[in-house]
Amino acid sequence: MFLSLEDVLEVYTRPYDPRFPQICMDESAKQLLREKQESQPMQPGQSERFDYPFESAGMCKLYLACEPLAGRRQVKVTKHRTTRRTRSRGASLATPSQ
Repeated sequence: MFLSLEDVLEVYTRPYDPRFPQICMDESAKQLLREKQESQPMQPGQSERFDYPFESAGMCKLYLACEPLAGRRQVKVTKHRTTRRTRSRGASLATPSQ
């Protein structure tokens, strides 16, 4: 089923109904960086000194799910992302907390 953009935007004008939560989801890959050298500590009259070169420390996935009308959000940081995990996180947000 395909919806037009106008159909999707109409969803955001609906009033809050806990039976039909409006869940927004997004994900992003981020590179992790580590300093190549330790910074030099502050000394009297000098601020902390550090070098800009970094080395890669791998990647991580950020997954965000929010239900704005209920004021709820979840952010998960993982090393791997799969479709099954993405679906289960959306379902866990849609389930009312006890």
